[in-house]
This record gives sequence, structure tokens and C-alpha cells, in this order.
Amino acid sequence: MRIISILCWAILSLVLTACASGPISRSDSVGFEESGKASYYAMKYQGRKTASGELFDQKAMTAAHKRLPFGSKVKVTNVDNGKSVVVRVNDRGPFVRGRIIDLSKSAFQRIGNTRDGVIEVEIEVLP
Repeated sequence: MRIISILCWAILSLVLTACASGPISRSDSVGFEESGKASYYAMKYQGRKTASGELFDQKAMTAAHKRLPFGSKVKVTNVDNGKSVVVRVNDRGPFVRGRIIDLSKSAFQRIGNTRDGVIEVEIEVLP
């Protein structure tokens, strides 16, 4: 009986830990802020399906985020130069440690130089 009790507590803690890093609801996402690194999609992704089912377009103002709801409007600001762009989340990612958002190439070019590859940003979900 004691083993079953310990096992139940272990499973419960794993479930609660998994929920802490899961998707953010639309109502909870407005005003969400995060700081970290942004990168942009490589050309090989042009025309491929995103996690939302849309075809990826380097010229669109779109982005990938691990937890924000699809359709979220996100203001992305380059902390080095203060330039901002508003993008719409339509994909999941980035899947590289330390990065918080992947931008389309067009969106990235509005706030930074693609030769840099990765820039420090602050993001804020807009209503």
C-alpha cells in the first residue's frame, strides 16, 4: 500500500511539472512578457506546413513560440536598437536552447541584421 501511495505522488508531481510548461491560454497570454534570444527561419522552411497547418512564408510577419496560442499578436523588440515588429504566432518552436522566438526572415530584418543570426529581444503579447 505504501508503494502505491509513493507511486501516486510521483505521478502527480510529474503531471503538475508538465503542466507548468504547457501552452498558455489565450486569456492568460495577453500581457505575457518574456526576454531572450530570437532567431529567424532558414530558407529551407519556405512553403512547408507550420504547426498551425498554414504554409510558412518568409515574407509574412509570423513567428514560432513554444507556448503562446496560435494567432497571438506579439510585439518583438530588439533590446540593442529599440526597433519593434508585430508578428502573429503560427508555429511551434524554437527548439534551440536559450531561444524564445523564431521570426520569419522579413520580421527579423525589420528589427535586426540577418548576418547576426540571433538577437536579444523582449516580447509582449498584445490584446
